[in-house]
Amino acid sequence: MAKKQSASSAPVRRVAKNAKHIPDSRIDFSDIPESTEGELKRARRVGRPKKGNSKQLIAIRIDPLLLAQIRRLAENQDKPYQTLIHELLEKAAKKAA
Repeated sequence: MAKKQSASSAPVRRVAKNAKHIPDSRIDFSDIPESTEGELKRARRVGRPKKGNSKQLIAIRIDPLLLAQIRRLAENQDKPYQTLIHELLEKAAKKAA
């Protein structure tokens, strides 16, 4: 499986830094058709949920070797490593309670 590149990776930041900003007034939108009423009605918001079952974003420091081990475990289980960390912490918290 190919490793996906994060938007905050060094190569992506380098490309973004060197990109020149073009104001909207200089962009030719003439070849883009107008959206129909039907398309607008079917449109859905994309992105993270505003409320509900959202999770709290935190920053923690983890030993690089431990993180590598967790990432390998997550890859073997075919799940994102952050999801695996969440599950491991949830199990440990329930066990400790």
